[in-house]
Amino acid sequence: MAASGPAPVARAVTLPGEPTQTSTLALEKGAAALQSFKPVNRMHAHLCAFHFYAYDMGRQVEAHHYCTHYNEEMRQCAIFDTPDADARLIGIEYIVSERLFKTLPDEEKKFWHSHDYEVMGGILFLPGVPKVAERAALSEVAKTYGKVFHFWQVDKGDSLPLGLPQLMMSFTSDGQLNPALAADVERRFNVSFKDNAEYRKNLTGPDEGVHPNANSWRSGKGLEPASREVDCE
Repeated sequence: MAASGPAPVARAVTLPGEPTQTSTLALEKGAAALQSFKPVNRMHAHLCAFHFYAYDMGRQVEAHHYCTHYNEEMRQCAIFDTPDADARLIGIEYIVSERLFKTLPDEEKKFWHSHDYEVMGGILFLPGVPKVAERAALSEVAKTYGKVFHFWQVDKGDSLPLGLPQLMMSFTSDGQLNPALAADVERRFNVSFKDNAEYRKNLTGPDEGVHPNANSWRSGKGLEPASREVDCE
């Protein structure tokens, strides 16, 4: 599989529905003062990366991850289309250590992707974080595996999250990320993927190498979710 055609860049859009009323804003402000937002407040890191549909590498999406360390071997991330205040929540990703990934059934492993190339290829980055601190943080990420679903197909221009959740994958070598999408992100965030790759060239991926059951699309067979009717019990 290879990148083909110009990849759309996700942008926040005007969503359908009536404008938010003053009374609603007042209620939200009151709730914010009284309620606990402990799960949200634990989000500690913003990572910018790219995903493609597990059955179509030509459909590539910019993905802003806001992540929580559940523990030393698992993270959970909310994914937005932009880092702006009006960003759309488009998906989730779970990230596990190499050790935990190896405990998964082989049938489950096919839904997961490796992160080593994203890190060492320079295309995954932490916006605004100094390179030294970023490199230290990503040295751990390079050894992990992720499972990600997108619920909102923003690349199609959908104004609402339509259809089934879509399994997504990430890149494993040079030449796969659409150059137009890469250049646009580099410009907007003032980063150089080439410079990132050079600075991270001594980092390493999983200790035992990328597991053959991960990145299942490399077998030439993609994974496209489908629904079917069943009798209700």
